[in-house]
Amino acid sequence: MANKVGFPEILSFGPTGYGDELAWGMMATINIAILAYILGLLIGIAGAMGKLTGSALTRNILNGYTTLIRAVPELILILILYYAGTNAINQMLTALGMPAVAINGFVAAVCVLGLVQGAYSTEVLRAAIQAIPIGQIEAARAYGMSPVLTFRRITLPALLPYAIPGLANLWLIVTKGTALIAVVGYTELALATRQAAGNTKMYFTFYMVTFILYLLISLISQKGFKLLEDKYRVGQKSLT
Repeated sequence: MANKVGFPEILSFGPTGYGDELAWGMMATINIAILAYILGLLIGIAGAMGKLTGSALTRNILNGYTTLIRAVPELILILILYYAGTNAINQMLTALGMPAVAINGFVAAVCVLGLVQGAYSTEVLRAAIQAIPIGQIEAARAYGMSPVLTFRRITLPALLPYAIPGLANLWLIVTKGTALIAVVGYTELALATRQAAGNTKMYFTFYMVTFILYLLISLISQKGFKLLEDKYRVGQKSLT
């Protein structure tokens, strides 16, 4: 009888270990988190500017969007947006006489988490913009800067010191939120861990390894955002 593979062999790379599956799962988690975070930032910038300078209709739409997203649990949103969104797209394609499509799990994960991140980013960036001394914006307008140039050269550099702590929290949230994507069957770190633990019955081993991997992502991220915050807070009083 062959000997049962034990620790640490079970975590090795190759046919007898699950190290490669966990590594691919971790890479998928990081890739989803990065792309969803970027998408959320783009939505957040547009949302913040829309809430501050848009028409009454624009502000009402954005208020409804941020309120709805922040009020409903992320797991429910993921299930609704993934399944209902896929069904709505295919129904629209069918009505146009086009064949239905299978939505790629990776793309769906990025879009769903990005949409959720966008609601929170909108509020973080809106608050950061409102914290900028109004005189800086008025001076830019007095010099004849366009709204786009004002945002790029005045608003964006000035809001970063106020926004970075909140944006750092959103990054940590999205890295953990990727684990929820497992419910729709896309293999990232959480699902890869569950599959490996189920196959080997070594639940404690695999979940502890995954715990450490998520912790490492968080610690490295916190260090990176701390360096970024220190860079943009040069000359400002520390809040810590």
